[in-house]
Amino acid sequence: MIAIIDYGAGNVASVANAVTRLGCPFKITSDINDLTNAEKIIFPGVGEASFAVKRLQESGLILFLQQTKKPMLGICLGMQLMCIHSEEGNVDGLNIFPVNVVRFNSSDTKVPHIGWNTVQYNPKNKLFSGIKQDEFFYFANSYYVPLDNSTTSITENKITFSASLAKDNFFGVQFHPEKSSEAGLKVLQNFIDY
Repeated sequence: MIAIIDYGAGNVASVANAVTRLGCPFKITSDINDLTNAEKIIFPGVGEASFAVKRLQESGLILFLQQTKKPMLGICLGMQLMCIHSEEGNVDGLNIFPVNVVRFNSSDTKVPHIGWNTVQYNPKNKLFSGIKQDEFFYFANSYYVPLDNSTTSITENKITFSASLAKDNFFGVQFHPEKSSEAGLKVLQNFIDY
């Protein structure tokens, strides 16, 4: 069973719909017992970082998420919240990926960054197994994760930034796989099969 974390993020229903299309059993939950019993965890995210962290604190989930040994996939804000710190709301994250989240400079590029972008990935990245290089994925973000040792794929919005991250059992994608057509579903399937 896949646990989809419910902490008030805006894309929980669309992630659940995508997992349903893949025929995988899941539960939308913020209960630590459910997360403990799940095989894998999806950490979705659409919203504002400081509000999201406050909700996670209220749910008592932060320490559990930091320490889980289960495969966990952060999506968009979910990935950003797995980093050290975010400029959005000037808030500390889960400190899983050793990098800070920063805002795009509106004098250099369009903010927010919304639309379909190509992604170039490290061939060792199992999340992209069976997906062609330079495949298009759907992005919607005003903040980004700079390139880091955790970066496993890249994309561009005038500057090159992380499209995905990985460290141990933790994975993150800046794009929305649930809104990225067949390629996005393949990413989710690869995570489910991991």
